[in-house]
Amino acid sequence: MVEINLVIAKNLKSFRESKKLSLERVAELTGVSKTMIGQIERGESSPTITTIWKIANGLKMSFTSLIKNPQPETKVVLKSEIQPLTEDNGKYRVYPTFPFEDERRFEMYAVEIDKGGNLSADAHREGTEEFITVFEGELTLRVHDNEFTVKSGDSIRFKADRPHTYHNAGETRIRLSMVIYYPA
Repeated sequence: MVEINLVIAKNLKSFRESKKLSLERVAELTGVSKTMIGQIERGESSPTITTIWKIANGLKMSFTSLIKNPQPETKVVLKSEIQPLTEDNGKYRVYPTFPFEDERRFEMYAVEIDKGGNLSADAHREGTEEFITVFEGELTLRVHDNEFTVKSGDSIRFKADRPHTYHNAGETRIRLSMVIYYPA
């Protein structure tokens, strides 16, 4: 299995070169320093989820297009083969299960959030929506200035083109499925 930071390195550099963008311009568009962009492209840095989102949003590309390896037409996705992306000292884990494809306009993730785990996400590009189903635990979701509690077995859809936060205030781990839809 290829290390995720090497996949990100290849995808970011390929995208940047195809668009004829300098490191400086990518830094301006994303708010990530030129030094960090260079380290990521050389595979010398393992960027956080937040940094990957800043890059994806700044370059108007999907999160998955930075982290995906080319996939065969049919594949069983085994959790044991997915390298999770972590945030909040490992309390928030994202398992990219189905990467973004232009013709489908969505990507899917399995997410686990341990007790006390938290992730604050910047607004995604305009028109982006998230669809979440909680299978275990109780998710506290803040979207802009509104707070929602999503219990096990329940689902929520929201406009993700505004800041949002995922939090586990409960006593047990949260397991959820997340689908992110991108408009054309």
